Amino acid sequence: MKVTRRASKSGGLPARHIDAFLDRLRAAHYSEVTLRKKRSVLYTFSTWMRNGDIDLINLDESVTARFIKRMIDASQDRVQRARPTLRQFLAYLRAEAIVCPPTLDGQSEIENIYRGYLDYLRQDRGLAKNSLLVYGPFIRDFLDSHAAGDGSKLPDAFDAVTIRNHLLARSKGRSAEYTRLMAVALRSFCHFLFLRGDTARDLYEAVPSVRKWRQSTVPTFLTPEQQEALIASANRSTPTGRRDYAILLLLARLGLRAGEIVAIELDDIHWRSGELVVHGKGKMVEHVPLPWEVGEAIAAYLRDGRGPSASRRVFLRRLAPRVGLAGPAAIGKIVCQAFARAGFRPACRGAAHLFRHGLATTMICHGASMAEIAEVLRHRSPDSTAIYAKVAFEDLREIARSWPTVGGAI
Repeated sequence: MKVTRRASKSGGLPARHIDAFLDRLRAAHYSEVTLRKKRSVLYTFSTWMRNGDIDLINLDESVTARFIKRMIDASQDRVQRARPTLRQFLAYLRAEAIVCPPTLDGQSEIENIYRGYLDYLRQDRGLAKNSLLVYGPFIRDFLDSHAAGDGSKLPDAFDAVTIRNHLLARSKGRSAEYTRLMAVALRSFCHFLFLRGDTARDLYEAVPSVRKWRQSTVPTFLTPEQQEALIASANRSTPTGRRDYAILLLLARLGLRAGEIVAIELDDIHWRSGELVVHGKGKMVEHVPLPWEVGEAIAAYLRDGRGPSASRRVFLRRLAPRVGLAGPAAIGKIVCQAFARAGFRPACRGAAHLFRHGLATTMICHGASMAEIAEVLRHRSPDSTAIYAKVAFEDLREIARSWPTVGGAI
């Protein structure tokens, strides 16, 4: 008996690409339950593409956005699952050269300016990823608020008055630090526009300065007892607990910044010499001693907690994909979880940095000099260390002159 195949429409996703993508996720330690959900999303998307005669070669963000928009009757959970799945799949297809990457010609004027600014910060200024995450949103907001409906900029967008008014409007109800960072970002953007030739002169002077009193407050810090309680709160019988224990020790014993811990790779640990390579601010690379307690904690995590991964980062995500931590915010979350377990409540933002302040304060109480503290914390400016002099209250009392009393010297 001869079987005839029914003619099918063109378009859709070849099953081999879907299977290869899922195999890639399986190698990254995604669970089978998650893979089944992603497979369901991709096959539904493939059917939608086939019904719409959309070929694989035409697949881009606009196609996935149309699909998401048509899921009006789907549950919120399905929509939330579909969006990252399609984003991952499209990135995979582009990495494998199955689908061409987007061209700049297809982007709006606003998008081209924004991407050019990020490239300027990254390549010309040499700023770290964390700095881009600070500056980028401010400029994205500025460009979006001065864009026309077709994605082009308004005629007066790059005018001194427009830039100044934007800062004043966005600073209402905001903290002084938020406003200061916005001003810094806008000044750097003005310099970028001048270098690009978008403005006849550098408009950085048009951005008002935000006053910040230096050394005006005493830094908030953790006492040695609080640090030990936070470290002890990590459950070292689990892989996640062993990871968090090692991270908390790096914060407490070495005073590392959150971003520096995220960036540590396997090759940065020199076991024989007992050294750790730290990739600090401003692309500085420094060698610091690795205390045995910290080294032992890292070794325990590598041996019994980290698990296999293609990533060279030491500290990995708990859930798939098993890659390095996303950024400093992940360290902050780990510290906040330790606060919750220990029954503490952080007195300020930047919980991870409290360990750094605590280390400096402990050193002062044990008689360390400002130069020694600056060396341990790897400060490049004396002003960064000078603020810790305020916490040595007892030492200050010893050198303070007595207040004149009645009948005393004038």
